[in-house]
Amino acid sequence: MAQDQFQSPDYLKLDDLLTEEHLMVRDAVRNYVKQEISPIIEDYAQRAEFPQQIVKQMGELGVFGPTIPAEYGGGGLDYISYGLMMQELERGDSGVRSTASVQGSLVMYPIYEFGSEEQRRKFLPKLASGEWLGCFGLTEPDHGSNPAGMLTNIKDAGDHVILNGAKMWISNAPFAQVAVVWAKDEEGNIRGMIVERGMEGFNTPTTKGKWSLRASATGELVFDNVKVPKENIFPNVKSMRGPLSCLTKARFGIAWGTIGAAMDCYDTALRYSKERIQFDRPIGGFQLQQKKLAEMITEISKAQLLNWRVAVLMNEGKVTPAQVSMAKRNGCEVAHNVCRDARQMLGGMGITGEYPVMRHMMNIESVITYEGTHDIHLLITGMDVTGMNAFT
Repeated sequence: MAQDQFQSPDYLKLDDLLTEEHLMVRDAVRNYVKQEISPIIEDYAQRAEFPQQIVKQMGELGVFGPTIPAEYGGGGLDYISYGLMMQELERGDSGVRSTASVQGSLVMYPIYEFGSEEQRRKFLPKLASGEWLGCFGLTEPDHGSNPAGMLTNIKDAGDHVILNGAKMWISNAPFAQVAVVWAKDEEGNIRGMIVERGMEGFNTPTTKGKWSLRASATGELVFDNVKVPKENIFPNVKSMRGPLSCLTKARFGIAWGTIGAAMDCYDTALRYSKERIQFDRPIGGFQLQQKKLAEMITEISKAQLLNWRVAVLMNEGKVTPAQVSMAKRNGCEVAHNVCRDARQMLGGMGITGEYPVMRHMMNIESVITYEGTHDIHLLITGMDVTGMNAFT
């Protein structure tokens, strides 16, 4: 099994901005990744298999819905703690972080924010503990960046609704006990609901053939006249505000997570540059290699500061979706560039499973696409600063 030698880069002493609680939370997840994720994840990625045992482990660790109040099984923590958790999980693997992001931001958050008290009591504790795994159904085969055009729909049938349609590229779908699904009602309103495994007509086929997020479970959600009880419908939202607010929470976690992947690639490249001998000296002594390392740590440090500031704004209730979009897009771009440069520094070894760099590099291709593509986030920021709608 692989040995995890990770040493966290903190060039600007950003730990000084963190409280003792933040550091304890960060270190607990960091140690978990070193002990339970890093030794196994390359093997699972090679086999394109999801390590199902980590769901209960992460529930015990408290990374599912850490900002949800403790009375519902959450941690009652702030958003800096949540960001640090996502950073450390993605330092292990983007798919592992995706599992936690979906569970917390896309499943538990809408149940807490838009659900009834009965829904909160029924679902949140089991999701927080990892007893149940959840997934989020918004993206459709023909509606990705334009979710408002969704075709999945519900029709009133007395004490229940009839759900028809399909969702795709759904993380956690193959093993999820519950799915938070968004569909149009007969008036054209966007409604959120909880669909439970075992409901007749509900199927979750696995997506195969991925070259990215190979250790993450991805699938489809197929609804064929599924009877969903009305008590499973969220009572407190009837518009795109519901799913979009979930995406804002998830994008925040992604912004932190991607920098975890970048940190791991930088740390790997730095150690390799000191150990790899060419022309009778370590390659870290050559100017071009030092240039790459200097650029990596500069961009990582800038992204860490951006993420921290957005987390502070989120704690204060002042953050805007456009600010979160900026952080998500920036984190993905930084990770994309750092992973590529680290791969080049490792030469031929960079494409092997002996090092995590190529796995991170492939994973980031998915992360840069989901929860809003790179270009969509540029348009969100551009629209915000100009005040002009870029989508019509």
